[in-house]
Amino acid sequence: MSHPHPELTAPGPLKEGGVRITPLGGLGEIGRNMAVIEHQGKLLVIDCGVLFPEEHHPGVDLILPDFTPIQDRLDDIVAVVLTHGHEDHIGAVPYLLRLKDDIPLVGSQLTLALIEAKLKEHRIKPLTLGVREGDREQLGPFDCEFVAVNHSIPDALAVFVRTSAGTILHTGDFKMDQIPLDGRITDLRAFARMGEEGVDLFMVDSTNADVPGFTTPEQQISPAIERVFHHAQRRIIVACFSSHVHRVQQVLDAAEKSGRKVAMVGRSMLRNMGIAAELGYLRVPDRVLVDLGRLTQMPDDQQVLICTGSQGEPMAALSRMANGDHRINVGEGDTVLMASSLIPGNENAVYRVINGLTRLGANVVHKGNALVHVSGHAAAGELLYCYNIIKPGNVMPVHGEWRHLVANGDLAVQTGVPRDRVILAEDGVVVDLIDGVARIAGKVDCGYVYVDGSLVGAADEDMLKDRRILRDEGFVTIIVVRDSNTGAIAAGPIIQTRGFANGEEVFEPVRQKVVEALQEAQHNGVKDTHQLQQVIRRTVGPFVGSKLRRRPMIIPIVIDA
Repeated sequence: MSHPHPELTAPGPLKEGGVRITPLGGLGEIGRNMAVIEHQGKLLVIDCGVLFPEEHHPGVDLILPDFTPIQDRLDDIVAVVLTHGHEDHIGAVPYLLRLKDDIPLVGSQLTLALIEAKLKEHRIKPLTLGVREGDREQLGPFDCEFVAVNHSIPDALAVFVRTSAGTILHTGDFKMDQIPLDGRITDLRAFARMGEEGVDLFMVDSTNADVPGFTTPEQQISPAIERVFHHAQRRIIVACFSSHVHRVQQVLDAAEKSGRKVAMVGRSMLRNMGIAAELGYLRVPDRVLVDLGRLTQMPDDQQVLICTGSQGEPMAALSRMANGDHRINVGEGDTVLMASSLIPGNENAVYRVINGLTRLGANVVHKGNALVHVSGHAAAGELLYCYNIIKPGNVMPVHGEWRHLVANGDLAVQTGVPRDRVILAEDGVVVDLIDGVARIAGKVDCGYVYVDGSLVGAADEDMLKDRRILRDEGFVTIIVVRDSNTGAIAAGPIIQTRGFANGEEVFEPVRQKVVEALQEAQHNGVKDTHQLQQVIRRTVGPFVGSKLRRRPMIIPIVIDA
C-alpha cells in the first residue's frame, strides 16, 4: 500500500492527460468530507462537509475543510457534487459559497432541499442542478453518472466520473441493505456495469471496514422500537440525528400503533423533517404530530418527543434535559431512546448524558443494550462484494479514521487489488491518476479551519491551547507597580489566581523571588515593560510547576506610575 510521508513536498504541475485528486477532508477523521478532482484545468468538488468539535476544541462551533488550496481557483470549479444531505457532507457549503456564490450545486432532490434551507439562513440563493439515479451530466470536462446507494438518509448517490484521463467511482456514504424501508437499494447492477467499463480509481467509504460481516437491515429495528414503546410507562424521549428520516419514520409509526402523540424539538429537527414530509420522504400519520406546547398538556403515557443530542452535544436538547436545563423535566419512569450509533470521539460526552438521565430516574435504551440503531455504512462483507463486482484498477479508501482506511485497504488487497495500487492518503495528500496508475504526487497545506461564533478562521491552535490551559490549569495574575522615575517597585507584587484549590497565600514564597528577579533585571539595564513581564513569568512558572504541579496561564502586568 502507498502511505503518505511527512517529507512530502508540494506537487508539481499535473501532467497532460492526467487527473488529480486532492482530499481536503474526510481522510483520517469522521467528517469534513471534501475531495477536489482536477482535469484539463477545471475542478470538480465532491462533497463539502463539516467536522464537529471534540473536547480539545473548546469554544469551537464547527470545523471546516481548508479551502486555501483552491481559493485562487474558484473560477475553475465547474460544480460541487453533493452525495447526500448529512452535515459532514454538506455543512461547509455555505462557507465555500461565501467566497463565490455562483458555484453550481449538484445533488438529489432531498439533498438540495436541505442545503437550500441551510443557505437561506446564510442569505445565499444557490445555483442548483437536481439529479437522480441513472442521470448523466456533463460538468466541464467531467462526465458524471449518478448511482442510487442506500444510506441512513434517503436520496443518497454515488458518482461515476468519466474523464479522458480515466474513470473514478466515488461511493459517498453507502451500505447494501437489501430490504430498505424505502425500497431503494444500492444499485449493484450499475456498479457491475461500471466495473465492466473499467473503474480506474475506486474511492470507497471506509467507516465500517473493520466491522466483519454485513450491516443489519433497517427493518429489524422497527420491532425493537415497538417493544420500547410497548413497555414504556410514561413519557418517551427519542434522540437521533436531525436528518435520519428513516428512524423518525419508525418512531412515528410506533407512536401511531401505541396511541401516542409526537412533538419534535430542535430547529434542525423541525426544519429537516418538515422538508422530508413536504417532499414525500416522510409519511406523517394523521393526527399523530402535535406541537410541543400541546403535547406537554397530555398525560405522560401519551407523550413522545423526538429531539437532537444523540452524540452528547452540550447545547442539544437531550444534554440540556440531562443537566436539568430544559423545559422538559426528565423523571422517574420516563424512557429515553438514543437511536443512533456513536461517532468516534463522542463516547465520553454520550455516556455523560446517559449517566445524567439515569440519575434522574429515566430508563435509557441505546445501541449498547438494545437493537435500536444500525449503521448507515457498509461493513467488511459488503465492501468485499463491491471490490469483486467492480474489480477496480486502483483503490483510495475515504471517509474514515486511520484504522478504517487501513482495514479497507486490506480488504481491497484480499480481493486481488495489487498492494501498490491501494492509496492510503490523508487530508492534503495529492494523488495523480496517469495512464491507469494512481500515485501520490505530493502534499498541500490543509489544516483545520475553526468556526468560532461569528468568526471563521480566526481561531488557531495557539488560541485553543490557551483555552485548554485556562480550562484545565487556571491562571495566575501578578501585578507590579513600578516608579516611572527610579524604576523601583512602588507596589506589589499582587498575586491573584483563578481555578486553584490552594489559597493565594501559597504564593507567598514566590513574592520575594519576583522582587529579587526584577531588581536584578533593573541592575542589568532591563527597563522595557515587556521584558520585565517575561522576567516575572520565568520566575513564577517554575515555582508553580515544582510546588503545585500545575501549568497555569501566567499573566504578568507591569504598570509604570
